Amino acid sequence: MQSRGSSHRLPGLVLRSRISSVMLAMFATMASFYVAGRLWQDAENRVYLIKELDRRTGQGQSAISVDDTLKVVECRYQHKRLAALEMELAAARHEGFVGSYSSKTNGTTTRKRLMVVIGIITEFGHKNNRDAIRRSWLRTGPALKRLKEERGVLIRFVIGRSANRGDSFDRAIDDENRHTKDFLILDNHIETSEECPKKTKLFFAHAADAWDAEFYAKVKDDVYVNIDALGAMLATHLDKPRVYIGCMKSGEVFSQSNHKWYEPDWWKFGDGKSKYSPNCILPRMKLLKSIDS
Repeated sequence: MQSRGSSHRLPGLVLRSRISSVMLAMFATMASFYVAGRLWQDAENRVYLIKELDRRTGQGQSAISVDDTLKVVECRYQHKRLAALEMELAAARHEGFVGSYSSKTNGTTTRKRLMVVIGIITEFGHKNNRDAIRRSWLRTGPALKRLKEERGVLIRFVIGRSANRGDSFDRAIDDENRHTKDFLILDNHIETSEECPKKTKLFFAHAADAWDAEFYAKVKDDVYVNIDALGAMLATHLDKPRVYIGCMKSGEVFSQSNHKWYEPDWWKFGDGKSKYSPNCILPRMKLLKSIDS
């Protein structure tokens, strides 16, 4: 009986096996057509690229010229530099630079307190320095206004007047200011190199009177300022009532010319082991908070 049952099941098994074989063959055939089609398409693309390369080479041109290569390298460098600047900006924002200057209400009007007022101490005949600053770190036009409104950073070139009021020096500065609108002109100061300390003092007094800010800074017109890094640094000092960042003289006065800290005007401080009364000297950059009237 078992042998007869097995003989009845055998045709069914054979039929199913044939169907599976046919389906497998169909799938294999379809896969072969698909792979062949892709290979044919890739071959056509390769033939086109080879012809295009031969065409350009035949015209005396390389596939990628030296100029194109330099442009690619420069683009990659600028991309990396932009990524680094974006990271610095993100760090500055994380430290609270953007939007960290507070709002004060005076009557019915609301006024934002500036983060910092920066005066760039410049002179007659230094237009090249000013133009170099405008091309590098100082924004111009509407961007200068947005820097004040959005970041709380106000920047002005600081200069006095000529001893011959209204001469070509004064007219040149007035013309430049009409075009750039980035000057603070001290009308009560005569522009001379010997009066630079007085000029700095007048700037701080005018800035404190004209603008309400957390910090007031002055720099020379040959200094590069990283605004983002400066903002991040200032944010760490917002909780301090008074801040001075610059160069301070104090301690012993050295009269020996071969000494590292030789003071050429040592005689002004008396004989013997004299000491400086603590005082700030004129560095390339000076930054103050809480200016006394």
